[in-house]
Amino acid sequence: MTYLDYFSQWLSAFWHLWLDAAPWLLLGLVVAGLMQALLDANRLARHLGGEGLWPSVKAALLGAPLPLCSCGVIPAALGLRRSGASRGSTASFLIATPETGVDSIALSYALLGPLLTIVRPVAAIVSAITAGVLTSVSEPRAASSLSASAVATDTAPRASGSACCSSAGCEARQPARPPLTRRLLAGQRSAFGELFGDLAGWLLVGLALAAAVTAFLPESFLTRFGDGLPAMLVMALIGVPMYICASASTPLAAGLLLAGVSPGAVLVFLLAGPATNIATLGIVRRELGTRTLGIYLASVIGVAIAFGYLTNALAGVWDLDVQAELAASGELLPDWLTLVAAAILAALTLGWFGRAWLATRRRPAAAGCDDGCC
Repeated sequence: MTYLDYFSQWLSAFWHLWLDAAPWLLLGLVVAGLMQALLDANRLARHLGGEGLWPSVKAALLGAPLPLCSCGVIPAALGLRRSGASRGSTASFLIATPETGVDSIALSYALLGPLLTIVRPVAAIVSAITAGVLTSVSEPRAASSLSASAVATDTAPRASGSACCSSAGCEARQPARPPLTRRLLAGQRSAFGELFGDLAGWLLVGLALAAAVTAFLPESFLTRFGDGLPAMLVMALIGVPMYICASASTPLAAGLLLAGVSPGAVLVFLLAGPATNIATLGIVRRELGTRTLGIYLASVIGVAIAFGYLTNALAGVWDLDVQAELAASGELLPDWLTLVAAAILAALTLGWFGRAWLATRRRPAAAGCDDGCC
C-alpha cells in the first residue's frame, strides 16, 4: 500500500467517526448552555460544606453533569474550596466533573453504545463519592480546623462592617440576575464559543487517534492483554498521565472498542484519563495534601477497575455485541440530520481554527501556561 492508500483509509475512518459524533456533540453543547444559564454557582458552593457522606454525594451529583474538562474543573474546584467546601466534597467534585458530563454522555451513546453510556456516569459518581468519603474519614481533624479558620477569616470583615451581618442581608446586596431569556442566550453563546473552544483541539486529537486506531492498529496487539486485570491496568497506565477531556476521550475509546479492547478495559480508560493528569494531581497534592492525593488516585483507579469487571460481566451475561450496539446507535438519526450536524460542527471547528490563528498572530511571543495544563 502507498502512503496515499494509508491516508485514504485513515480519512474514511475519521469521516465515519465525525458523522457519528457531530449530532450528539451539538446536543450536548445545547444542554451545557442550558445548565450554565440555570445553575447558580453561589448556591452550589453553599451545599458542599461539611464532612461525611452527604456533602460528597451532593458534590458528585452536582459536578457530574457539568461540561468541564480536567483542567477546566481546577479553578471551579478551588473556588468551591475557598467558598467553604470541605476536602471530601472538593475531591468528589474534582473527580465527578471531568469524568462525565452532558456533552460526553450524548457523545457516548453515539460512539460507545447504550451499555457504556449508562455505566460510565454511574461509575464516575461512585468513584467521586468513594474519594470524598475516604478523604473525610482519613483527615477529619485537619478538615475541621481548616473549616474553622475559613469561618474566622470569613467573619472578620463582617465584624468590621465591610460586609453584611446576615445571610439574608448578603443575598439582598447581591446584584439581580439577568432575565431568563438573556441568560439562556448567554449560556448558548458560552457553550458554542468558550466551551467548544476548550474541547475542540482535544476532540480533534481524539478523533484523529481513534481513526488511526480503527484503521491501522491490528486487533491482536490490543487483545493480547485479554479482558481482565492486565488489560485494565494497561488502560489505567495510559490514561492517568494524559490530559484529555471526557468528550475527547470518547472517540478514542470507540476506536479501542472497534479494535477489540474489552468494554471493561475501555471504561477504565474513560474514567482514568479525564480525572487525572499531571496538572490536576499537582493541584490536588498542593491544595488537599499528599494523603488525599493517594486516596484520589486509588479511588479513580480502584473503582474504575471494579466497574470494568462489572461491565465485562454484564456484556457476557446479556450476550451483548459491541459492534451491533455501535451500529444501532449510529442508525438512530436520519442521514440528512447527521450531515447537517456534521456541517455545523465543521463550521464551528473552522471558526475555532480562525480565532486561534488570529490570536497567534496578535500574540506571537505569548508565554506558556504556568500550571502546565494548556
